[in-house]
Amino acid sequence: QVHLVESGGGLVQAGGSLRLSCAASGRTVGNYAMGWFRQAPGKERDIVAGINWLGGSTYYADSVKGRFTISRDNAKNTLYLQMNSLKPEDTAVYYCAASLDAIVVYTTSDYVYWGQGTQVTVSS
Repeated sequence: QVHLVESGGGLVQAGGSLRLSCAASGRTVGNYAMGWFRQAPGKERDIVAGINWLGGSTYYADSVKGRFTISRDNAKNTLYLQMNSLKPEDTAVYYCAASLDAIVVYTTSDYVYWGQGTQVTVSS
């Protein structure tokens, strides 16, 4: 079993930055791909970024390319999401997730373990 806890969310003005962290406990997640998803009110949960088990392969949704960076520190069992140039449309609850695959995967059904989420609100 893997327990994921997100932190780092909050309220920020448009153009600002936030860094989300996801600490994993229980089983090590170093062998698994991980990802960040987000869900705005009334919308589906969509992938924001994904990363393979070693961190050498990443995926970004078009809406965040060039602004967000996903990374991981397997020694610390932690996943990160650096978010720069934030926009009001980035406002959502952000979720950390871990799959049982080693390669990057893209859909919610590919992920087995989920955190509780952290709210990110970007004001205009």
